[in-house]
Amino acid sequence: MIEFEGVRKTYPDGTTAVDGIDLTIPAREITVLVGSSGCGKTTLLRMVNRMIDPTAGTVSIDGEDVGSLDPVRLRRRIGYVMQNGGLLPHRSVLDNITTVLRLNRVPRAQARARGLELMDTVSLDRGLASRYPAQLSGGQQQRVGVARGLASDPNILLMDEPFGAVDPIVRAELQRELLRVHRELAKTIVFVTHDIDEAFLLGDRVVILRTGGVIAQQGTPAEILAHPADDFVAGFIGADSGQRRLRVVERDGARIVVDRHDRPVGLLDADTPAHSDRR
Repeated sequence: MIEFEGVRKTYPDGTTAVDGIDLTIPAREITVLVGSSGCGKTTLLRMVNRMIDPTAGTVSIDGEDVGSLDPVRLRRRIGYVMQNGGLLPHRSVLDNITTVLRLNRVPRAQARARGLELMDTVSLDRGLASRYPAQLSGGQQQRVGVARGLASDPNILLMDEPFGAVDPIVRAELQRELLRVHRELAKTIVFVTHDIDEAFLLGDRVVILRTGGVIAQQGTPAEILAHPADDFVAGFIGADSGQRRLRVVERDGARIVVDRHDRPVGLLDADTPAHSDRR
């Protein structure tokens, strides 16, 4: 569990990135921080692994204040995936994946075996192991980034807009892969995005931030959709325009979820109760 207590970050020029944040991120769930540019979501994410230290307040992991921990050691036990992968261009795919393992002095043969296993985990062909990042597609590079983030088997995986630079089709594939990996590995994932659709798709819990670094609303996607906290949230999620209005219709014996234009957006299993999770 990750906890933010009274967290504030003010930069030397007087800009306040986050202001008095109290937030609990449950273990083994995907929590999505979502908001427009400048709302502080990436600042919050980077406080978890001490890439940024708060001006006030504390960030703790399972009750341990991260401010008391060595930042290098902390980062080596927390997975981190960024936009564009952040891969080392002069190192092969396999060497990129095993970077943290080698820094932690895992024997080379053991690290390589683990790296190949992770290529399987993220659905990356082992035949790409000896290639370099420039020889990969954008989607493949992001899969390498996810594999690298998982290499040390961290309990926590931080993901900073990891799918923002790929085309919509690849992005959808990567989102599905992330949900699959999460089901299999049950990591605590903190995911940053500016896309509310992505937030609702991926998040067990969603935290909407407004400009100035304050929380506008937090909860499950269903809770937020059903009861937007205020006009800002309603506008941000599209509730005030009606674009989120969905209903269930019966077609050929199947229950199909359709939007306000009667376009199908999902199919309910026969045994799915009315209050079922969106997945």
